[in-house]
Amino acid sequence: MGLVVQKYGGSSVADAEGIKRVAKRIVESKKNGNQVVAVVSAMGDSTDELIDLAEQVSPIPAGRELDMLLTAGERISMALLAMAIKNLGHEAQSFTGSQAGVITDSVHNKARIIDVTPGRIKTSVDEGNIAIVAGFQGVSQDSKDITTLGRGGSDTTAVALAAALEADVCEIYTDVDGVFTADPRVVKKARKIDWISFEDMLELAASGSKVLLHRCVEYARRYNIPIHVRSSFSGLPGTWVSNERPSEGGAEQVEHALISGVAHDVSEAKVTVVGVPDKPGEAAAIFRAIADAEINIDMVVQNVSAASTGLTDISFTLPKTDGKKATSALEKIKGRVGYDSLRYDDQVAKISLVGAGMKTNPGVTAQFFESLSDAGVNIELISTSEIRISVVTRADDVLGAVQAVHTSFGLDSDSDEAVVYGGTGR
Repeated sequence: MGLVVQKYGGSSVADAEGIKRVAKRIVESKKNGNQVVAVVSAMGDSTDELIDLAEQVSPIPAGRELDMLLTAGERISMALLAMAIKNLGHEAQSFTGSQAGVITDSVHNKARIIDVTPGRIKTSVDEGNIAIVAGFQGVSQDSKDITTLGRGGSDTTAVALAAALEADVCEIYTDVDGVFTADPRVVKKARKIDWISFEDMLELAASGSKVLLHRCVEYARRYNIPIHVRSSFSGLPGTWVSNERPSEGGAEQVEHALISGVAHDVSEAKVTVVGVPDKPGEAAAIFRAIADAEINIDMVVQNVSAASTGLTDISFTLPKTDGKKATSALEKIKGRVGYDSLRYDDQVAKISLVGAGMKTNPGVTAQFFESLSDAGVNIELISTSEIRISVVTRADDVLGAVQAVHTSFGLDSDSDEAVVYGGTGR
């Protein structure tokens, strides 16, 4: 008997019929001889609806109370799913994140897991039950307050539980048939990937691929938990994410593909600090202010200083949701740093080409930029790693740019168009 952790996203449990379909899939896994722990997200768009409701009541909802509100969505899903499973003749018990032993730090709305003590879950499955766990949530180790893990946190909940329970696999069920070479909502000829390494999946997730959360993949890599990304709407095999390509029942052992995929992200904005004195300590002061505001930044570019003025510009990208907070933090240090002005631009997009094979193929970079040029796409920022090239462009150009790069590197599928069953890509 194996132990399987399954995670079902909001599109999979969007309504009563979806919940009953998920219950049947879980029961089928149980009948196949597995112990099953299922992690669920809130139904459909209910988390967004709760956020909108909170903002109608308070323009800036208190973090603690917002967490208390948002965790209600997953609690509804877990209880309904447990009821549906019992209706199929199997025993199921539902657990909140805190009851499941998900221990976090004290940062509301984007807490990080620091420990998992799944004693109650282990006892429940050992007694023959199917355990249903509310994703996206935990309890603070210090304050004992309810916390949430940020958007997509149910993926991280599932992998963390799989690691703590020493599960054989963590299955992430979504509304697409696996990980694709591009977002199938944007590139209709995107090809499903049978297997992808943790390394490449981390880069795709960090670059905007929505099927898996970056923190979830990092957790799985750290504890070597294989992830199987599948659709809850079909019975097709999905994508394996692991250290080594499966040799049985999966794709044959072959050399790693040159390019794994193209990702894009339209959720970022660009901040440019204009006229920064080009001397030691100025950049440090800027990024210390951003760090103290608890804002994560992505790409950073500093121009060469003008010889006549000794001033330079520093540009960086960050989540749009942190834009106001970032500009406010920088305005507070304007007198100390002595920069001229700030420019904020939220009409940008990031496009990334990912593949471990590119580090041994010198022509990849040239081909990437040529494909963007042929598509008439202007580049504003560039960032690279051994297995990734990212650029920032105008948001209006992103769809054409992704398609152009995807086609240029021969990633288009020769078969039918990719299917997004639920319409969200998660």
